Amino acid sequence: MTATALAFSRVSMEFPGVKALDDVSFGVAAGSVHALVGENGAGKSTLLKILSGAYTPSGGSLMIDGQPRVFTSTADALAAGVAVIYQELHLVPEMSVAENLFLGHLPQRLGLVNRKQLADAARKQLDLIGEQIEPSTKVGRLPLAQRQMVEIAKALTRGARIIAFDEPTSSLSDREVRRLFTIIRELKARGCAILYVSHRMEEIFELCDAITILRDGRHVETGALGAFSRDKVVQRMVGRELANIYNYAPRPHAGAGLVVEGVCGPGLAEPCSFAAEAGEIFGFFGLIGAGRSELLRLLYGAVKKTAGRVTFAGRELAIASPRDAIGAGVVLCPEDRKKEGVIPIRSVLENTNLSARRRHARGGILIDENWEHANATRRVEQLRVKTPSLRQLIRNLSGGNQQKVILGRWLSETVKVILLDEPTRGIDVGAKSEIYAIMQDLARQGVCVIIVSSELPEVLGVSDRIAVMRQGRIAAILDRADASEEKLLKLALPVETARAS
Repeated sequence: MTATALAFSRVSMEFPGVKALDDVSFGVAAGSVHALVGENGAGKSTLLKILSGAYTPSGGSLMIDGQPRVFTSTADALAAGVAVIYQELHLVPEMSVAENLFLGHLPQRLGLVNRKQLADAARKQLDLIGEQIEPSTKVGRLPLAQRQMVEIAKALTRGARIIAFDEPTSSLSDREVRRLFTIIRELKARGCAILYVSHRMEEIFELCDAITILRDGRHVETGALGAFSRDKVVQRMVGRELANIYNYAPRPHAGAGLVVEGVCGPGLAEPCSFAAEAGEIFGFFGLIGAGRSELLRLLYGAVKKTAGRVTFAGRELAIASPRDAIGAGVVLCPEDRKKEGVIPIRSVLENTNLSARRRHARGGILIDENWEHANATRRVEQLRVKTPSLRQLIRNLSGGNQQKVILGRWLSETVKVILLDEPTRGIDVGAKSEIYAIMQDLARQGVCVIIVSSELPEVLGVSDRIAVMRQGRIAAILDRADASEEKLLKLALPVETARAS
């Protein structure tokens, strides 16, 4: 039998007002890829922070190669051969690849950094994972996929034998995902123990050998992946059956809605035009870099358009800034919610009321605390946001709950058009289902819902019509009944690739 490299033994973690982990126990074998799944708020991130040494558990212990270990810092974890690779990579963008790889233990000669030895050592590490990156390149100039490979190489320079990946594919293209999987399989073959956190079931069933399921901070089940079906995993995660995750139901549209005519601007190769009715869910699909997010930012006024006209219900919308857009009833849930959607050092209450408070401030200046508390309470209850209190800092919530707070902010406004850019990225299946239900409710109320998604099943599952973008232009618009994964993907591929296939 394969030895257990990592074991969590009755691990618990308490914060003021919440018990994040409650008596969690399971093991990860050397030379295996072990999936860790659960809804947002199930305790996965807390468990990874305990593993990395960022948190010390309130109870229980870690076992490395059968020996109990107590990590009081990330340095302790690294010294024990443990590395955690988070969604937000821990690299210094203004330093070179080589400097990042050996940060903290740079080779020296006579008290100075030995640049030649550093470059040679960096090339050796990069060669081990098959990456042809110039060691002197600044990390900030690399695409995300290569930065992730640098993070993996950095872990290996420190002798990591236990490596955890936190949603590693959330911002990668299909080709980049394939490359990452090759590296993970190579690490497995070398005897590393891999803990793999992801909401993407297709990845888990392709890559992993075993699975542990958490729910509400508790251990639900651990076993060989072959003993599970996708439906069984989802049911164990959420504690209930999800008969129809997309919640799609045909609905009458409310007539004239958003009309975009000849919009031009950064990220678009030619003028873009489309019309989405009030009460319609209008989807955008395309590969990374196709121009979908750029088009939404132009409509929202986050980037100034150079030409074109936007109307709603026949009235032209003069949008030159996000302030103009919000005033016109056009709102955006951005792709990168942590950087652009929330203020992490502010509370759930403040993030919920951030926009609409201007209309309720006394004399336009003094905050109406009664309204703010009542509105935030209503939105938290309406959207089932999991938070110990309204005063909780939003950065301490899971990604799905942060997304619900952003939606609650816009539900506090009078919304005509809601632009959703990758609204379920990094969110568990239960929270996805709830967000799809919110989209359906908004559409039934006559709101024009525009969704950008990189996931084919999602865009097909929720949309009434779908626009496919390719290389900065709208390639086609399809009705729901005419759309399929094969059609959308073929339309999204660059012309040269599509011809070759």
